[in-house]
Amino acid sequence: MIASLAALAFNPAPAILAIPAVAAVLLALIPSYRVSAALNVGACALTFLTALALLVAPRIAGPFLIVDDLNIVFVVLNTFVAFTTSVFSASYIAHELETGRLTPLHLRFYHAMYQVLLAAMNLALLSNNLGVMWVAIEVATLTTVLMVGLYRTGAAIEAAWKYFMLGSVGIALALFGTILVYMVAQPVVGEGPDGMIWSVLMKRARDFDPALLNVAFVFLLLGYGTKVGLAPLHAWLPDAHSEGPTPISAVLSGLMLNVALFAVLRFKLLLAAHPGTLAPGPLMMAMGLASLLLAGFMLYRRRDIKRLFAYSSIEHMGLIAFAFGLGGPVANFAGLLHMTMHSLTKSAIFFAVGHVCQVKGTQKLADIRGLTTSHPALGWGLVVAVAAIAGLPPAGVFMSEFLLVTSAFAHRPWLALPLVAGLLLAFGALMLKLSGIAFGAPSPGTDKVKASHLPMTVHLALVLVAGLYLPPPLVAWFRHVAGLLG
Repeated sequence: MIASLAALAFNPAPAILAIPAVAAVLLALIPSYRVSAALNVGACALTFLTALALLVAPRIAGPFLIVDDLNIVFVVLNTFVAFTTSVFSASYIAHELETGRLTPLHLRFYHAMYQVLLAAMNLALLSNNLGVMWVAIEVATLTTVLMVGLYRTGAAIEAAWKYFMLGSVGIALALFGTILVYMVAQPVVGEGPDGMIWSVLMKRARDFDPALLNVAFVFLLLGYGTKVGLAPLHAWLPDAHSEGPTPISAVLSGLMLNVALFAVLRFKLLLAAHPGTLAPGPLMMAMGLASLLLAGFMLYRRRDIKRLFAYSSIEHMGLIAFAFGLGGPVANFAGLLHMTMHSLTKSAIFFAVGHVCQVKGTQKLADIRGLTTSHPALGWGLVVAVAAIAGLPPAGVFMSEFLLVTSAFAHRPWLALPLVAGLLLAFGALMLKLSGIAFGAPSPGTDKVKASHLPMTVHLALVLVAGLYLPPPLVAWFRHVAGLLG
């Protein structure tokens, strides 16, 4: 008992939740944009540094918080991308303020909600209580709904309502699944909070009723799958990406989808711990392949640059879901690596796209041409980022996709063919769109924007280095987590 209390006392997990919560209150009160932008960056940086301490902190499983090898991967990635996005946001939002698209009051709301979102996502990842995790994901959803409608235009309000309605359906399904898990645990662990605590549930999973556990997982996969953006539950995602502020698009693609995926993986582990339940893998692979193929076709028809990369996010979340559904040490390793590379690459794409839309004054692909000539830094940065997300070597995305395809051919060859077909479809669409965006005669709109290229550059450098060399400690860490995922 004393040892567990000491471990909790020296664990950084409570600080990872407290820092953004305190920052949110302060940011709601500060009227100055420069001060609030600096505080937003500083709070995110401090949260990320605190998250790094989890790597050496003791593993805990208390009644409220859990720190294990699985959620550390997500927390570190979550806080890093949140930090770099806050740096990008500072220059992006400054331009929105100068052009009158946002008011100082809107910015106070934006910065406060940014920290609330970060706190909610971290709570979902660190909670040892499945009910608290559900509440945290719901808070994160409602926060992003408010931020998607920040511009207060008709299209933005419509996108926010669509996100709210579909997200509410998803979270209601997830709630019903959560209640079923509590019902299946109650006869074994008794009434009270033990029936909601992950560490307790995992230890007693073999004693649960397998039939009811199967039904619970179906509802949970559909519910949280809505938040992941898996087909056919993806309809909210393109609208939310296209109408909200671009930093929120980066957070949605790079972080929020991962948090919902984490919830699915937690319940997948619970189901896998019982030998009498159905295998969760085929359901995840089916939804993953459906998402990949749907997005591959839909990419050809996009006319809005942010919608284009929203469908790219659906494609890659489908790949990740397929990888974890396939299972095994190689596929799980590929899923973890692809999740990391997608978060870094897609957020870098939105960093570039945000400033491109500002300099061109539009999101229409037909009006964005010749970026490498008119804005070389943004244009070539976008070229490298899109080439990386399309899976061209030597980017880390190529390595993760290669591992996934080889594992699929080794274990499920009849599924590897549609997997490769979906990848080729998406690759062709992205290369087709990129050729028009980046090359040729520049389209009108040559305004200069004080863009911060550092976040995009850092992300792309990490993705390219990962494609050439992965540090042995990182490989060992991912292998260990891949083994835990079964």
